[in-house]
Amino acid sequence: MNKIWLIVQREYLIRVRKKSFLIMSILGPILFGAIIFLPALITIFTSDEEKHIAIVDESGLFQDKFESNQSLIFSVVPINIEQAKTALKEKKYDGVLLIPDIDISNPQGFTYFSEESLAPMTKANLERTIRQEIEKLRMMRSGIKKEQLDGIRAKVDIITIKIGEEGEKAGSSGAAMVIGYVGAFFIYIFIFLYGSQIMRGVMEEKTNRIIEVLICSVRPFDLMMGKIIGIGAVALTQFLIWVVLSLGITTGISVVFGLDKVAEARAKGQMEQLQQNPEMANAVEISNAIDAIASINMPVTIAAFLFFFFAGYLMYGAMFAAIGAAVDNETDSQQFMLPITIPLIFAIISLSAVITNPNGQLAFWLSVVPLTAPVVMMARVPFTGANWELFLSMGILIASFIGMVWLAGRIYRVGILMYGKKPTYKEIGKWLFYKA
Repeated sequence: MNKIWLIVQREYLIRVRKKSFLIMSILGPILFGAIIFLPALITIFTSDEEKHIAIVDESGLFQDKFESNQSLIFSVVPINIEQAKTALKEKKYDGVLLIPDIDISNPQGFTYFSEESLAPMTKANLERTIRQEIEKLRMMRSGIKKEQLDGIRAKVDIITIKIGEEGEKAGSSGAAMVIGYVGAFFIYIFIFLYGSQIMRGVMEEKTNRIIEVLICSVRPFDLMMGKIIGIGAVALTQFLIWVVLSLGITTGISVVFGLDKVAEARAKGQMEQLQQNPEMANAVEISNAIDAIASINMPVTIAAFLFFFFAGYLMYGAMFAAIGAAVDNETDSQQFMLPITIPLIFAIISLSAVITNPNGQLAFWLSVVPLTAPVVMMARVPFTGANWELFLSMGILIASFIGMVWLAGRIYRVGILMYGKKPTYKEIGKWLFYKA
């Protein structure tokens, strides 16, 4: 055991001292945060750009229907379309919308002129305004008043309540979907990333003949386990660094979005007034998303993530180590990696179906098959919580991990000293029965 610990220390310190580890540990959460928050930040910083749009209304039905805001200034101009185009070329307007003399039964011919492409949000704004006015005109023609229609329409919002041993608790399917998918994706990425490092590390020591020196003082099984655990500790360290930095970045960004004001308004019961403030719309939405995440049983979710992260990595790490010991170069490793990677790829592809129906038969069976369980069961935990299926999946995965480590150890002890020959599956099968 002492020798395994020495190998763990060596593998861990070699990797955490590399500049690439430090760079990725810092850049990882920054890039992840940029993917999540950058679109919203860009929207905020570009929302002050004003665009003046001229409305040429030949129908006379939309004189005061377009409402201007901070970014879009609408002006109904008393000129024809040719004059408006000339004004557009002279940079008096950023765009010109032509509304022809339409038949409201079949409205056609709406045209937007601009020197630039029409932004999707601006297009949706214009279409929504025109559609609402045409619907209003059609109701008036049919003898239906707008007040009557508004009284008929109903807004439905279903509140999800989970009933468990701890009682009733609010839930959020949207937040559960995001947490489950992100957790499963991280496990998938870390297994591939650090499993490949194990394989390359074993092949490098084998081709450099360093392994022959190491085998003289330590058993092959101890060497394999030390390498797997040491690289796994590197993965966990990097993940913890990402979590800490992500929390710091999220706290800083929350100040930019004004989430502290939302929390203060919520405590004082002033959310209705805050929601009416357009400048706080993004902050309110983000705060609602955070509340939705808080409705999930995070202790169970975090515990499940750590378990499936370790168990999945250790099981696949053992297989990657066995492949590295069996071959001399990465080209030869491809044929042996295919059976390992296919279940992982299938698990990540099936996530959409699993999240759509987390309690279905497909989700259940993929959760108990050990090669797909780390990814699929992690995606289900935010929906299902701690139940018998979770513990069944954990039990099967533990048994599979122990069995896989034993098999990988049998392959490793023989293959690590084999040189110059590309092994076949039949030969590797024979290695399992060689006497120590």
